Amino acid sequence: MRFRRPLALLGVLLLCLALGPWVLVAALGSLFAPRVREWLRPTRRVVGIVTVVLVGIAGLVVVIPDGWLPIPPGPGALVTPAYVGRPASARPIRMAVPVLPGLADGGEAGPLGESPEVDSAWYGLTRCATPAFDSHGRLVTVCRDRRAGALEVIDPDSMRPLVTKELPELAGELDDACADAPFHLDDDRAAVATADRHVLLVETADAGGDADLTTRADLDLSEQVPADDCLVGLAPDGRGRIWFATRAGRVGAADVVTGNAAVIELDEQVDTSLAVHPDGDAYVVTNQALYRLGAGPGGKPTVTWRAAYDRGSERKSGQPSQGSGTSPVLLAGGLVAITDNANPRMHVLLHDRANGSTVCSVEVFEDDRGATASSLVPVGDGVIVENNHGHNGPLSTVLGRTTDAGLARVDVAGGTCRVAWTSTEAAPSADPALSPANGLLYAHTKQHSWWGADAWYLTAIDARTGRRVFGVRTGLGPLAASDAGVAIAPDGSAYVATVGGIVRVHDRR
Repeated sequence: MRFRRPLALLGVLLLCLALGPWVLVAALGSLFAPRVREWLRPTRRVVGIVTVVLVGIAGLVVVIPDGWLPIPPGPGALVTPAYVGRPASARPIRMAVPVLPGLADGGEAGPLGESPEVDSAWYGLTRCATPAFDSHGRLVTVCRDRRAGALEVIDPDSMRPLVTKELPELAGELDDACADAPFHLDDDRAAVATADRHVLLVETADAGGDADLTTRADLDLSEQVPADDCLVGLAPDGRGRIWFATRAGRVGAADVVTGNAAVIELDEQVDTSLAVHPDGDAYVVTNQALYRLGAGPGGKPTVTWRAAYDRGSERKSGQPSQGSGTSPVLLAGGLVAITDNANPRMHVLLHDRANGSTVCSVEVFEDDRGATASSLVPVGDGVIVENNHGHNGPLSTVLGRTTDAGLARVDVAGGTCRVAWTSTEAAPSADPALSPANGLLYAHTKQHSWWGADAWYLTAIDARTGRRVFGVRTGLGPLAASDAGVAIAPDGSAYVATVGGIVRVHDRR
């Protein structure tokens, strides 16, 4: 038969897509047999054809615009379920979290799992941050490669960029924290930090409501932030200032109108973003302590209080440094929540925003198997924390592996913290999102597979009980992993920015 070898190779590929990567490993192992090697020995013509095909596929990544193709499928489609659980019923949760004017209130109702549909858009070699949504329901995010990034306004249905603004390239070989471009969306104005230590204030819509990216202000922070430092967090205070934090522990406030900025040096490393209360005060977690800062005379930041926490004895797997891996979260009742790095178990800590005193703390997850680099999620009178222990990059979750499991809800009442529930779902690295409108927590999860299949799911968890309600497979393989977060859109869709692009899950309409 003339095409026996091509058909055999095609069969191996199809079996790999159906059953998982161990099929490919077994096929490669068969090459140790001399007769197999001899039978598969390619001619020059075959080598040439394969080379042309591979070069052509690689060229697609460069030539075809972002978002025009779906994310390529990975192996294991037949050995991993596309859907688990059953549709949910909406059970709203009361929330009373301080929210700045102009920012989303988090009241969107996410998918309920009614015949869910999954769409994806491939972004080639670029990776996008967790998207925000403008007043027209369009996605606004920053997508970047290793050297540079771009601010994007993206169509919510096709997930193709509508408008793109290129950002300055990195000046040198900096780590991942400095390669990110933190941003926030305030009404239809995005504030984005650039690699040359500027903050651009960019309108995402023109006067007619069409997608646009016009720079309205350029805050130059290069005098306050030296070239060997970088911005890792931005937040508005609702009073005409943009607060910012840098990796080296500089915290500052810039006046949007005048462009004047002032900083204070904490001399402690900052790995996460910051939180700002509507009263104008900022909260920052360093690798040693939680700070509250206010704007003094002339807008210069001043430390109101400092609360040290247990740093532990070493950096835990799954956290960016030896210290807390989460940004501060503001809660009702005058509280602010963070995590520590204590051994053998990490704690969720609740502090009084007035004076920094510890109201209560509680251990979460198992001994030496708990760490987080994800944001805490406010819920009711407490928070939900995600366990990222064991995640040290994309290789941590390949060939069917996953990280240590666990999401936990911590409630506070009468000055006492308690763990209300702990979930056994494994959510390696993406920030979860809560939908108060239907009472579901959405996490990007991955279970262990003996088949070696890397199946990722948007998993809906009952925020009251911690029980998994349903899970929708969002993709297979390394391109389906995410180190961004889940975002709930105004139309009820859920979006996940993955290694390979953007995935959308929505109920069938």
